[in-house]
Amino acid sequence: MKLKKIKIGIDSPVAAGAGTISKMLAMHYNLLYCDTGKIYRYLAKKLIQNKPKNKILYLKKISKKINLVKLKNKSLLNDDVALIASQIAKDLKVRKLVVKFQKNLAYNPPEKYKGSVLDGRDINSKIIKDADFKFYITASVKVRAKRRFKEYKKMGKNVKFADVLKSMKKRDKEDRTRKHSRLKKTKDSYLINTTNLSIKSSFLKVKKIVDRKLNKIWKK
Repeated sequence: MKLKKIKIGIDSPVAAGAGTISKMLAMHYNLLYCDTGKIYRYLAKKLIQNKPKNKILYLKKISKKINLVKLKNKSLLNDDVALIASQIAKDLKVRKLVVKFQKNLAYNPPEKYKGSVLDGRDINSKIIKDADFKFYITASVKVRAKRRFKEYKKMGKNVKFADVLKSMKKRDKEDRTRKHSRLKKTKDSYLINTTNLSIKSSFLKVKKIVDRKLNKIWKK
């Protein structure tokens, strides 16, 4: 009997641990994984590189050529890319282009995968409304800022914790109040607070919920 492909949706604010947990889930259950924020960063990078006169027409063209390999480029983590990505993510026309790609990954993963896991801001409310598992992963803003601050230090960036905290608070506000696809916890999402949890403990907490229901899904 062919097993049903499972869909896992994870929403979270910045640096709550969702990306790492999603990767661990993908590896453990053999799922396709996509950090959906990287899609906007990829489009932003292309805009910076080519400076097209008509941004929407250009993005419509290159959005058809996006693939997961391109989203692994480390240059997508640059601050200038992040700035443009946050700007275009507010544009409904751009979001419609990205949504099509996201849904195709979620609902039609390659045969070698047992399903998909996507993380972002609007996965459970917009992209995979019928996900088999929905999680909202969060942590206190100070803890998240500390995590991001440590990441920057490892990268050799000369930053102040106060600036990282201020930037994160601003990003949180933008994500939660933007007009389209704002960050929010859906009623049917499991809340996972990682403030006082290690990554391993956070993963095991999510895994326990998945395992509890997984056998029932694959027996149908």
